Formats: sequence, C-alpha cells, structure tokens
Amino acid sequence: MLILIVLGVIAAVLVIAALWIAGIYNALVGLRNRFKNAFAQIEVQLKRRYDLIPNLVETAKGYMKHESSTLEAVIKARNIAAAAASAVATNPADANAMKGLLSAEAGLGGALSRLMVVSEQYPDLKANQNMMQLTEELTSTENKVGFARQAYNDAVMAYNTAREIFPNVVFAGMFGFLPAELFKIEDPTERNAPKVSFN
Repeated sequence: MLILIVLGVIAAVLVIAALWIAGIYNALVGLRNRFKNAFAQIEVQLKRRYDLIPNLVETAKGYMKHESSTLEAVIKARNIAAAAASAVATNPADANAMKGLLSAEAGLGGALSRLMVVSEQYPDLKANQNMMQLTEELTSTENKVGFARQAYNDAVMAYNTAREIFPNVVFAGMFGFLPAELFKIEDPTERNAPKVSFN
C-alpha cells in the first residue's frame, strides 16, 4: 500500500513536471512565432520599398543621363538588400542573415541618399509629378518600415527575455530556442531614413 502511494506521488510529480516543461516550451514557441510574424511585417514594407526603387530610378534616368553610375549603384544596392531580406525571411532567428540584411540596408540607404543629393541638381526632375509621387510613397514606406522594425524588436526582446529567464534558460537550449537578433542600426548616421524630399 505504501509503495502504491509513493509511486502515485512520483507519477503525479512527473506529470506536473512534464506539464510545466510543456508550458515553457509552448510559451517559447508562441514568442518565437510572434517575432517571426513581426519580421514578416517588415518584409512586406521592405518589398514595397524594393518595388518602388526601380520606378524611381526609371523616372530619374530620363533626366539624369550623366549619372548612370549613381542609378546603377541604387539598383545594385536594392538587389543586394532584397536578396538579404529573402535570406532573413526564411529564418529571422539567424543572426548572420540579420547582420547581412542590416549591412545591405545600410548600403541601400547610402545609395538612395546619394541619388537624392544628385537629383537636387535637376530642377525638371524635382518638378516631375511621377518623381514627386514616388518619393512621397518611398518616404511613407520608410516610416512604415520604422514602425514594423519597432514591433519586431519588441517581439524579439520579449522572446529573448523569456528564453533567458530561469528556469526557461535550462530548457531553451535543449529545445533549440536560440537567441534572436534585433533589427538595429549600428551606425548612428544611418538612424534617419534617407531624405527623399524634393521641396
């Protein structure tokens, strides 16, 4: 009789421990899915921006015939950034892919800034209705990227905190919950969105 009570207590403790570990696992899965979804929102806005850039370059091309290297640099930077965003989209938790995206985005931001500086020298281009509309859409998209990045970083922070606290930290590594990388800008000069105003 005593053996049955001891076995019953041990079984109850094991069931409670299993449910507790399952709860930790499920909470981490939920938080991981939340930050992956948050990155998907960034990806939507980045794709929108990547789709706008060729139209912007095509519009500028008609006016900026002597600036082909600047236009080509923008398209090249856009293609690199789009490829990097696709790499991150497959696994937003991959720190190396995220660092590649951050680097590609910095390159794209620099190329767009150079395009905007050069385009200031072409008054007819500044007055072009299509160019004004594209730059307005690009500015709006930059703002949406900023908001989506903030939501992503908040979700990553919640996930990383949950996986680092005790006792979750004991099980996070066993279950393959690796730390997620923030979508941050390292260079303080790049913290501002590229200025795309033609005033």
